[in-house]
Amino acid sequence: MALIAPRVTAGLPADDARNLARSLHESNDITVFVDGTVHRLPDQARDAVVDLLARLSRGETVTVSSVEEMLTTSQAAELAGISHTYLRNMTDRGEIPVEYRGTHRRIRQAAIIAWLETQKRKQAEASIADEAANDAGDDAHGD
Repeated sequence: MALIAPRVTAGLPADDARNLARSLHESNDITVFVDGTVHRLPDQARDAVVDLLARLSRGETVTVSSVEEMLTTSQAAELAGISHTYLRNMTDRGEIPVEYRGTHRRIRQAAIIAWLETQKRKQAEASIADEAANDAGDDAHGD
């Protein structure tokens, strides 16, 4: 499923690994320079880089690869933690965009991740609303 061949990097020598681990422990600010220009990474990219550096700091061998962006409905359902049938119904209703390859549905991984983020946000909002309703009920009863 990888788009390009994975790149494997051996673990760092012990001294380098310790120095990197110490640097990561002391700071969470990661600065990236490309051709002498400073770039601020988006949170997801920063987290991936920090994870990569943390693994190297533990002396682990690391493999970096990319994954195919288009998913089958089964892969998308597994990623979303829902049933294949439920996902198909959502694509039929237009809740999740779908592309067809012949008669086969393909879903962008980004669409599933966006849907998951929306679900988390709705859950958080519902939780806040429930807490507000409970607090209002407690105030009405003089608690």
